[in-house]
Amino acid sequence: MQIYPTALTDVCLLEPKVFGDDRGFFLESFNAQTFTALTGLDVTFVQDNHSRSQQGVLRGLHYQIQQAQGKLVRCVVGEIFDVAVDLRRSSPQFGQWVGEKLSAENQRQLWVPPGFAHGFLVLSPVAEVLYKTTDYYAPTYERSLRWDDPAIAIDWPLAAGQQPQLSTKDAAAVNLAEAEVFP
Repeated sequence: MQIYPTALTDVCLLEPKVFGDDRGFFLESFNAQTFTALTGLDVTFVQDNHSRSQQGVLRGLHYQIQQAQGKLVRCVVGEIFDVAVDLRRSSPQFGQWVGEKLSAENQRQLWVPPGFAHGFLVLSPVAEVLYKTTDYYAPTYERSLRWDDPAIAIDWPLAAGQQPQLSTKDAAAVNLAEAEVFP
């Protein structure tokens, strides 16, 4: 497995070694020892999530203000633009974002640490996303940050004039200036 830094210090891109032949492929999607050796982090994942979405769906930007979740995200069908936003007020990168294309083809994964909002836009006709979390889903603590907050200015790969398809919850999300954030 290879690890690549991103524009945000604590967010990294992981690329597994893929063994392929005319029958298909094999890859190790997660190995705790390898993850710790590459990242220096000793994390425990407690929940696996799986979502399926159509092209143009934007999920996020989500985070939990308590029981903050670290997420290891990968796309196993199709392609997404995956985004992390630093919501740690003490961080020199507070309010900054990073985005990476994850796909079934490139097999890459994004590590999104606790203290970050996370979301993705589906670029292919359909996408299935799997992600591991370091804490359990706690709806009481879940918050949503606006996908189009001009203070963050995420450069979503949308066609001119295209609006993403949002859930009711995500359509009602708040801007960073109004958001509950981490110390």
